[in-house]
Amino acid sequence: MTEIPEHLLKRAQVARDKAAEESAPAAAPAEAASDPRIPAHLLERSKARKAEGGDSGGAVAVQEKVASVVAAGPAGGGVPLAAGPGGHTQRLLTVVKSGSIQDVKASPVDKVHTWPHLLAAEFVAALLCLSFTFFFSVFVNAPLLQQANINKTPNPSKAPWYFLGLQELLTMFHPMVAGVTIPGVGMIVLILAPYIDKNPSNKPEDRKFATSLMTVHLMFWAVLVIIGSFFRGPGFNFTLPWRDGLFFEL
Repeated sequence: MTEIPEHLLKRAQVARDKAAEESAPAAAPAEAASDPRIPAHLLERSKARKAEGGDSGGAVAVQEKVASVVAAGPAGGGVPLAAGPGGHTQRLLTVVKSGSIQDVKASPVDKVHTWPHLLAAEFVAALLCLSFTFFFSVFVNAPLLQQANINKTPNPSKAPWYFLGLQELLTMFHPMVAGVTIPGVGMIVLILAPYIDKNPSNKPEDRKFATSLMTVHLMFWAVLVIIGSFFRGPGFNFTLPWRDGLFFEL
């Protein structure tokens, strides 16, 4: 429905107020009897203007338009008689819950895609490690030892550094315990760790169990390797490196 201009509504209101101050007419027209919602003075004024002729111009047309709109009522899309100030009415369209005007379709997550984010970072890290190894090999010699002599066993005879932890355990426990039981239990605990700690958070402060477990695991083997490397002398006996020297070659 097209909005009624503001000046037409005001003019109709002024006409109603003026007619209310005048005396009521002696007889109401037949249209007022048929439809009590239409003010009688509007019908009288409309008939009087029609009787005067069509030369009155736009004012007559405006008054007739206002009368027809008022007569139509709410059912016909017109202005209801119970209008507010200035002929306005207030209509409740809908009730909308208050909230953010920004439509959030997905909540942010603390994750990134494997490609290209993770693989790009790993590729850069691999290049840095390769560069460090290359320049380290240029400035630091790593000569091979002399050919092994089966008639002369070195004393102490040490395993490579990554096996020195197990060799250190063999000095403390039975070979079955040091070589099978302790490493096996450690591997089983690490395998079951994700099923024991099901915390989905990636923040270190929220993963105290997993962080503590991995820290104990790394420190356990690191301490064994350090002892086997620097604190074991001839006969694989305990020694102090600052007193007896180092019995370890890179």
